[in-house]
Amino acid sequence: MHGRKWKKGQAISSRLIPHNKMKCLCSGEQLKVDEMIQSSESVTTKDRSASGYSSQNGEGEQRLDTSNIEEAESSLREGVRLNYEEARALLGRLEYQRGNTEAALRVFDGIDIAAIAPKMKISISKRTERRKFRSHWDVPLMSKHAVSLLVEAIYLKARALQDLGRFKEAAQTCNIILDTVESASPEGLPENFTTDCKLQETVCKAVELLPELWKLAGFSHEGILSYRRALLSHWSLDAESVAKIQKEFAIFLLYGGCDASPPNLRSQMDGSFIPRNNIEEAILLLMILLRKFSLKRIEWDPSIIDHLIFALSVSGQLNSLASQIEELLPGVLDRKERYYTLALCYLGEDDNLTALNLLKKLLSAMEDPNCVKALLLASKVCGGNSAYAEEGVSFARRALSNLDRGCDQMESVANCLLGISLSSQARSSASDSERVSRQNEALEVLEKAERMMLGKDHRILFNLSLENAEQRKLDAALRYAKQLLKLEAGSNVKGWILLARIFSAQKRFVDAETIVNAALDQTGKWSQGELLRSKAKVQIAQGKLKNAVDTYTHLLATIQLRTKISSVGIKSSKGGKCDRSLEIETWHDLANIYISMSQWRDAEVCLSKLKSTSPYSAFGWHATGKLYEAKGLLKKALGAYTKALDLEPTHVASLVSTATVLRQLGNRPMAVVRSFLTDALQLDRTNHITWFNLGLLYKAEGGRSVLEAAECFQAAALLEETAPVEPFR
Repeated sequence: MHGRKWKKGQAISSRLIPHNKMKCLCSGEQLKVDEMIQSSESVTTKDRSASGYSSQNGEGEQRLDTSNIEEAESSLREGVRLNYEEARALLGRLEYQRGNTEAALRVFDGIDIAAIAPKMKISISKRTERRKFRSHWDVPLMSKHAVSLLVEAIYLKARALQDLGRFKEAAQTCNIILDTVESASPEGLPENFTTDCKLQETVCKAVELLPELWKLAGFSHEGILSYRRALLSHWSLDAESVAKIQKEFAIFLLYGGCDASPPNLRSQMDGSFIPRNNIEEAILLLMILLRKFSLKRIEWDPSIIDHLIFALSVSGQLNSLASQIEELLPGVLDRKERYYTLALCYLGEDDNLTALNLLKKLLSAMEDPNCVKALLLASKVCGGNSAYAEEGVSFARRALSNLDRGCDQMESVANCLLGISLSSQARSSASDSERVSRQNEALEVLEKAERMMLGKDHRILFNLSLENAEQRKLDAALRYAKQLLKLEAGSNVKGWILLARIFSAQKRFVDAETIVNAALDQTGKWSQGELLRSKAKVQIAQGKLKNAVDTYTHLLATIQLRTKISSVGIKSSKGGKCDRSLEIETWHDLANIYISMSQWRDAEVCLSKLKSTSPYSAFGWHATGKLYEAKGLLKKALGAYTKALDLEPTHVASLVSTATVLRQLGNRPMAVVRSFLTDALQLDRTNHITWFNLGLLYKAEGGRSVLEAAECFQAAALLEETAPVEPFR
């Protein structure tokens, strides 16, 4: 059988090339068929010998690829003879298919690509114009099969260079194919090329290969341009190929480690969306892929949603991510996984109630009531809100009961969340005994979590320090805070601020300011907001009011500059909310400083800024009341405090100030005044000002209330001795 095929090949060669000669396109030299065959056989024999095979061994005999014969027969039917370049293309393909990469490359190097590329371009363009205008040309053109054969040879040469690790040369060689075809037929290959030969297939392979070659060569910018060229030019790619390129491009934009300049799209329509950075362009590509899947144009690829989750998360677009997940067709994403992912999205957008409701659905009896990760997340959500603290305790205990023994890390996380929820529950406890019991249990489980992690978990250390500080166990709080700062190497602003507040509670204001200054030196400009506010508070505690004013002015300038810059590119909505809250608090603090200095005009300017920034903020009306109170206008002050409580009934400062003014006016019953103070204590039992005013109230009542007044004054004195310049939490 092998003999018959070989004879058939010889017969075809003799018919293709009369007189055993070929004409070279470039130099006019003639090449004998016997020499060509002998050259090919010598190369293959040499490769076989190197591989341990003998040409006389029947098993080592390699069959001639039938596709080469079919290609030659197609050329015969068109009455075209194989020239030197085409013969080398056939022999090079044969060597490459046999696995003789270096031999194939030597054969392909004999093809003068620079000379044949213009001829291929003319042949493609003339046939395209002939298709359009139905005119006839006298110039002889290369046949379709010749063009296809030579394009394939260039492609295989690029693949051979890739196999040998010569990636830049491979990319430059592959790029010749795209330049030739695109310049010859900008609107795509004509039908007579795409239906009768393999040219279309080879071009599509080259389109997919070129970006990979540039990436392997280390030319990221060229790789990005190649991806965009593949997606924006007319290559007649099928839907699956386009989807593959879009996905690979999105992955490279997300994780490639290079900044892609915005695409310069000349044909972009006015008003169309143009990506401004890597993240936006990747998100656009991934959303297009999701859309294609929804229209059933491509098969589902679960990694698409994974990459989209990452892209939208890092860009702060969690609402958009939630919308995309909700629009997925049923069955694409597991229902339990959908609930959990949506809960994470809404939690990231501070919509805790929606996140909790989704987690409760996931943990229902119909779904998965023992899902540990959902139980832990639900406990985390509840722990941040005293109204749901009891549920947070329940979720954490359920997680602990469903944990597989032996996983210390998961158990420590569950204990940490349990401690946070118990602490939150203690702050809203009705009785002192219940509050103390829950505080003690919170410390116990937090210490257990810390022992399990050997002091290597920053979240546990932070909460341990915070809980000890709130219980006024300042030495223990300081020890954990220092351990936290060492573990994080000063990378977390919260650790610096907590340490400074503990120092201020110990009345070590110089140390507190030193800590804040050290944190400012190691923190980027855009993360200094809370640190600057803490520094101003410490300066106020030391009586350095002018220095505090300068610090607040610096803080306001930073906020305004960040607000302007954040309008460029994608920004996190949460960051905008934090800036707004910080600006409101800063104007409020500045107003109080000027009030204490009796600078009424400056205080009024700060109040006008505060109310223009947030017209419905309790801070603004409370500061207004303080201004009226300082001027002796008690009735106007009471009206301002009342408006503050209408806007925010749980505003502790306004509750205390209202009680103080009512006591001074003396036109309300003592029970009414006491109710404001007890409400304030229910919200914050560590506020020494509340305890002091309650003591004054009991003292004014006289009789048996004198003993209660003494207890209140004692509590106020103890709390004032350990009061930080800002609340610990």
